[in-house]
Amino acid sequence: MIPVNLLPHRAQRRAALQKQFIVTALGMAAVGLGIVVMVHGFFAQRIDSQNGRNKFLTDEIAALDKQIDEIKILKEQTASLMARKQVVEQLQANRTEAVRLLDQLVRQLPEGLYLKAIKQNDSVVSVQGFANSNARVSTLMRNLEASPWLESPSLVEIKAVRINDNPASEFSVNVRITRTQLEEEGGGKATGQKSAADSPNGANGSKG
Repeated sequence: MIPVNLLPHRAQRRAALQKQFIVTALGMAAVGLGIVVMVHGFFAQRIDSQNGRNKFLTDEIAALDKQIDEIKILKEQTASLMARKQVVEQLQANRTEAVRLLDQLVRQLPEGLYLKAIKQNDSVVSVQGFANSNARVSTLMRNLEASPWLESPSLVEIKAVRINDNPASEFSVNVRITRTQLEEEGGGKATGQKSAADSPNGANGSKG
């Protein structure tokens, strides 16, 4: 007998095409899902790698910031030590300044002139006192100018007053201390002796 297919040919073909389409669609969906998973995994790996790099950079930056803070502290400590060193050196260099100043004022003080106040502000010394006449004040300024340890005397004020019913001149003079490299002890003594010799009245001006 000859077999006869009783199913409609078109319906059979349509069903086969639908089945093929469904299989192809499922395959494409699976391929697409696989591609999405692979791309997601790839970018997730790249993100994790970049996050690791960012964390490494953050840790290194934090370590550098800490080192910078330590360097700043060291610089501040160094600056503080240098400032203290300069103060100590200045004190050491000028440890005899007050003694030398008083010695020079006594040596350069002419007769007939009396001091009432001496004030020092850094290298500027303010000298106030009384004199028998204006000429005594002029002599004092010349003596101060000739001193090797004093310089630039300037008359601030001079006025006539009376002391015990005697006419006198009240004066105020500013003079600067010559701050140079400290000489050796022997050289300083020799200079002091020379100043005493050059003074017109020597140690006679120790009055007042």
